[in-house]
Amino acid sequence: MAQATFHFPRGFLWGTATSSHQVEGDNKNNNWWAWEQESGRIAEGHTSGLACDWWAGRWQEDFDRAVETGQNAHRLSIEWSRIQPAPDRWDEHALDNYHQMLRGLKERGLTPIVTLHHFTDPFWLEEQGGWENEAVAALFEAYVRRVVETLKEYVSIWCTINEPNVVATAGYLMGWFPPGKQDLNAAIQVMTNQVRAHSAAYHAIHEIQSEARVGLVVNYRGFDPLRTWFPPDRLAARYVSRLYNDFFPRAALDGKLVFLTKRITIPQAIGTQDFLGINYYTQELIGFAPRAPKEIFLRRSFPENVDLSPSGVIANIPKGFLKALHWGLQYKVPIIVTENGVEDAADELRPRYIAEHIHQMWRAVNAYYPVEGYFHWSLIDNFEWHQGWTQRFGLWELDPETQIRSKRPSADLYAAICKQNGLSSDMLAEFAPIILEKIFPD
Repeated sequence: MAQATFHFPRGFLWGTATSSHQVEGDNKNNNWWAWEQESGRIAEGHTSGLACDWWAGRWQEDFDRAVETGQNAHRLSIEWSRIQPAPDRWDEHALDNYHQMLRGLKERGLTPIVTLHHFTDPFWLEEQGGWENEAVAALFEAYVRRVVETLKEYVSIWCTINEPNVVATAGYLMGWFPPGKQDLNAAIQVMTNQVRAHSAAYHAIHEIQSEARVGLVVNYRGFDPLRTWFPPDRLAARYVSRLYNDFFPRAALDGKLVFLTKRITIPQAIGTQDFLGINYYTQELIGFAPRAPKEIFLRRSFPENVDLSPSGVIANIPKGFLKALHWGLQYKVPIIVTENGVEDAADELRPRYIAEHIHQMWRAVNAYYPVEGYFHWSLIDNFEWHQGWTQRFGLWELDPETQIRSKRPSADLYAAICKQNGLSSDMLAEFAPIILEKIFPD
């Protein structure tokens, strides 16, 4: 067995990612809380409830866990519905609570990355039409200004909108997220308004904090044709990738919004990303399915003989991660891996998933890709949106009833990686021996 270590550059960011609604608990004033109360919306009728009880202060012990395992950064989000519980009211107590969280990160030596919108909207905004309403861009800008003015002391890296492609797809095409629509025209309107909101936020943040770095976070999902010999499959995979992966970072590059049937130019969006946040979990095969209108005429599947997560929603395809990082080069800005992980309550797949993906990221960094950091999803099990508590992504297991945390073996593997700023053969021999020779061949 070859003994070696794949080292990362000095100053590389190693952390975990969380989002407000998924960890804070009792977040009752947004569209997701209302969605959870409707029958059939969430797997097994789950609700977020106390989540990880961060709003009551348990973020302190979880931040300590991050530090103890060698992490030097953390990505979290701010809950708009807490900051602005009504159109004409700001909640200073909520702002102070986030101020304490961010100070807590800084005091622990953790670099904060803050996401300003992570799926949830104030209920009052939903009542006004949410992201379909053109007024949302100005409303979002006002909220962003209030947050950045208050928290800029502790934050200089801001993500405007997390996975706008998922918001549009899951909320307005597939109906999985609120408002539960399946309306292409509504999705187009939402995507357009998201670009306007991101642009307004970008310029507002730089006006307030000139040294800030501001970017979008995109969920990149590799799409390959199911049958490479079949032109409709190749065409379907190409167009899905353009709409899902390329749309938002391209808009932030050159201001061009490219839909299947029309194009829009938003000049104020040009050059509005100082870095690109990439969330990568898996890739899939796309086939043209003319008899499946409810699936947008697409047949989706995974390659044969790949490791699947317990619920079958994530395939362990590490080379797809390298493909995602290579894709990000075209936007000519630094890259931060803002999410990467796998749901795995038994922690059987996760060790090799982590090791294989970080190995692929090292290959990118070694080829001088401008990757600056990696944030594993997630620090602790949390409420996973329409899948409720059925999916467990945490390095720490959580019992949502008792709030007891239990460390999984993967937490120790990730700690070793963070502390050594690299991936070594000794780590794999201890935590993932099944892939040792694959990554460190003789």
